[in-house]
Amino acid sequence: MRIIHLLCVFSLAWGSVFTRDETDKEPLLSQPLTVRWRYESNVTLNLTPAFDNERIYLPLAGGTLVALKARDGQLHWRSEIGGELSASPAADETAIYVASETTTTDSETRGSSGALRALGREGGVTQWHTPLVKPLRGSLTISERKLFAGGSDGRAYAFDKRTGGVLWSIPFPSPFNGQPVLKAGRVYFGSEDGTLLALEEATGRVLWRYRTKGAVRGPVAVANNTVFFGSGDGYVYAISGDKGRLKWRKRTGAGVEAVTLAGDGLLAASLDNFAYFLDLKGTMLWKKQLPGRIAAQPLTVQETALFTPLSSSAAVVLGLRDGKQVNTLPTGEELTSTASPIIVGDAVIVTTEHGLLAFARPTEAKKQQ
Repeated sequence: MRIIHLLCVFSLAWGSVFTRDETDKEPLLSQPLTVRWRYESNVTLNLTPAFDNERIYLPLAGGTLVALKARDGQLHWRSEIGGELSASPAADETAIYVASETTTTDSETRGSSGALRALGREGGVTQWHTPLVKPLRGSLTISERKLFAGGSDGRAYAFDKRTGGVLWSIPFPSPFNGQPVLKAGRVYFGSEDGTLLALEEATGRVLWRYRTKGAVRGPVAVANNTVFFGSGDGYVYAISGDKGRLKWRKRTGAGVEAVTLAGDGLLAASLDNFAYFLDLKGTMLWKKQLPGRIAAQPLTVQETALFTPLSSSAAVVLGLRDGKQVNTLPTGEELTSTASPIIVGDAVIVTTEHGLLAFARPTEAKKQQ
């Protein structure tokens, strides 16, 4: 979850208890890891948990959010919001931001409406509530003062994080179901009709748009005045940040759900079961077949990357230098969730159909038993 909070889901540095000597010896993901704790639930969603220094906020079916202590997985509080949660939440030092939807079954008014809430960290009590005509989708993204999200009705939003007030709301032709990315005064939104939009952060004004032939759902990556992203049309794209013009594109075997910068390269996860590693000029450095489709954003730590292939029973760690497998994290069940793995402190958190698993070094895991 994260980058602003682009990696509310995928942030790597918060709360680490490693010393520099420990982390320099060997990346966390390539070390032997065992299950430190598990939180059991049969109603997990395909939404990535949010987290802060102390807690993990897990979305559950039925409009429920649970706050778990990151160190041992113990329940801190449970908030029953109602309806269903509609987007991956975000968290900061003051609140947890949650999007939900309520479905109307009346034959004359059938449809769904949305809402955005800020919940207090200590008890999950609603601090503010903003009703919306249609629900938000994908993931919420936060900056110091704002929250960005895309709606199922094709509206791109910026909210005041302190009050929930709408700062701007811009309509577009196609729904959003991705994760906005804020970078250098611009917000990037990918839409279901294959368009990547670059909007001015302050006003929502369209700076440029680039159209592909497949849905754009994963977060973009930005480096060297270039915007990198994947599309459901099977290509990885590099677009100039100033004008939105194509620099290069690289074809994969199926839709590309996620890209992320990793060192001096670009890691792309595809639904053809392959992970691809390219340099920033588009040259393929390596590709590696994994035991299932890769729908979730990979988690990168130093020179390693963690993937959670669907239909596999283990998360897989590849070395970024050559793509070779360096570790596995057995989950004990078939992976069915498209929620992305996250790292909180010294633990790697994986969402499964039946709850959360926290993996840590064996010496650390033993202390929790």
